[in-house]
Amino acid sequence: MDRLREMEVLVAVVEAGSFVGAATRLGASPPAVTRAVASLEDRLGVRLLIRTTRALRLTDAGARFVEHARRLLADIEDAERDALGEAGEPSGHLTLTASLTFGRMVLAPVVTAFMAAYPKVTASVRLHDRVVDLLDEGIDVAVRIAELPDSSLVARRVGEVRRLLVAGPGYLAKHGTPEAPAELKDHAMIAFTGLMSGHEWRYAAGGRTRTIAITPRLEINDALAALAAAEAGEGITPALSYMTANAVAAGRLVPVLGDWAPAPVPVHLVHQQGRLVPPKVRAFMDFAAPRLSAALGDLATD
Repeated sequence: MDRLREMEVLVAVVEAGSFVGAATRLGASPPAVTRAVASLEDRLGVRLLIRTTRALRLTDAGARFVEHARRLLADIEDAERDALGEAGEPSGHLTLTASLTFGRMVLAPVVTAFMAAYPKVTASVRLHDRVVDLLDEGIDVAVRIAELPDSSLVARRVGEVRRLLVAGPGYLAKHGTPEAPAELKDHAMIAFTGLMSGHEWRYAAGGRTRTIAITPRLEINDALAALAAAEAGEGITPALSYMTANAVAAGRLVPVLGDWAPAPVPVHLVHQQGRLVPPKVRAFMDFAAPRLSAALGDLATD
């Protein structure tokens, strides 16, 4: 097996997380994938992967090799696309990432519509409530809900979301509605840890952003579970506007302290910078940006 194919197989194993997953992606048999990785390790004289019955893990040498292999394979793909010119139809495998709730509620329908429009593209969607490194994890396009620091990434703004506090109408009827941030200390708080790190809530006052310390009654690391607890009358929880729009419209949740809401948070699509943007990435950016903007507009919470 040639060197480039061995690199391609190793990268596929790392991105799929298993030999079987890589075999499915490459259209090869699992034994062939195993032999390719073993051949590569034998030729290099170094172990690249640590295999256990439960997981695969790159060695330090393997991590360095995979980073170089990804760059080399990307350069080859760029050269082939350059030879094809703009007439080349978008194809290949597209890897996307977003936060768990945004991915479920907003991104997933856009991805399925994109695949229907571009049948030669396959896709993986990885949902994490953490910021991932696009290069290290082989990501083509990411959704970032944040003010972006200066970086080498290319960003396209697709909208914005607001941070807000919500509670079920039953809870507010029983315990009253807070009229100022200081009153939150007298209420049962449900802390979605993705938005209330350090047990603090940020709010706007006098043109400045301020914080108030919160002692949560319940902590949950999943936004939808926190919102379900709020709907059930367990307390007040922080959220982003797109997460709550449907429940607020249906009367299942009520925004509180809206006059104290902090500034909106921008939403961007980002991809790696390069001399040539792959057609699959360019096509997805052009396809997804207006649809994500429309979806965020529809999911705005008044």
